[in-house]
Amino acid sequence: MTDPTPIYRSDLLASGITPDELRQALRSGALTPVAPGAYLRRAEADALDDDARHRVRGRCVQHTLGWDAVLSHVTAALFHGADLWNPDLSRIHITRDRRSGGRRTDNLHVHPAPIAREEIFVVGAAAVTSPARTIVDLARSLPVDEAVIAGDSLLRRYPSALVGIPAALDGAALRAGVASARRVVDFLDGRSESAGESLGRLRLRSAGIPEPSLQRELFTPDGTFVARVDFFWEELGIVGEFDGMGKYGAGDPESTAESVHREKLREDAIRGLGFEVVRWTWAELFRFDVVADRFARAAERARHSLPPTAKTPARCMPRATVYPARG
Repeated sequence: MTDPTPIYRSDLLASGITPDELRQALRSGALTPVAPGAYLRRAEADALDDDARHRVRGRCVQHTLGWDAVLSHVTAALFHGADLWNPDLSRIHITRDRRSGGRRTDNLHVHPAPIAREEIFVVGAAAVTSPARTIVDLARSLPVDEAVIAGDSLLRRYPSALVGIPAALDGAALRAGVASARRVVDFLDGRSESAGESLGRLRLRSAGIPEPSLQRELFTPDGTFVARVDFFWEELGIVGEFDGMGKYGAGDPESTAESVHREKLREDAIRGLGFEVVRWTWAELFRFDVVADRFARAAERARHSLPPTAKTPARCMPRATVYPARG
């Protein structure tokens, strides 16, 4: 993480800059305000995307309030590099280890709650809640789609966070949203590699489709690698693929055409093993009935075909990463 370091008014004045000189720097655009009493050089500020701007604002808030104001919730998730879907970045979220004193303004949300020392990480020169604590806080406070996307991505980055989740849930036992959080964290899986794959798992469950294996490697009967697939139903003889735009590139038509061609050859090879392939796009995640129908037709076709030798477990290998079973 290489966010720029804010320049604080107090430090500028202490260095000998006069208030008039500071006002002139702001008028000329040499400095740009990013938070009360905090600035960036214009080029640095212009280069920030929304996520980076939020992180810089978070550091400014913590600088003002002190390190006992631990950055949390969505703010902590951004420091940890989580994938967030449609996040509300208007407020900086902090948690303070106290029983009361919560407040919410247009720019700040203070959460009063116990926080253990082991639940505090230092990331990018800021004190933030640990990945496990962040996962639970988001699972308590966000809609399910958003909580699963963020939680999956945090587990992907920090697989060991799974060990800390039970304690974080126990610590939140009396706080709002913990029942929902327990359901969310039981569903999380760090093997989902994108927001689209996380949403896909949710939509599959809602459609009553059996739970798939994730990121399975397929081989020919002689052991030649064919593909690693997003979703796999070995018993049904079906492969599921989420068509994110990252698979095809963007901007360069020749590159995109080549990517599409390679993807077609890959799918042909998967079908050559005897598997049905069901694909869906981002837009279809929001009208998933068409995918469920597609899946049902594929399952019917698979039932009427002879089982290929490539469907044996020896030819369908999981990725090396192993996630502990949930109780």
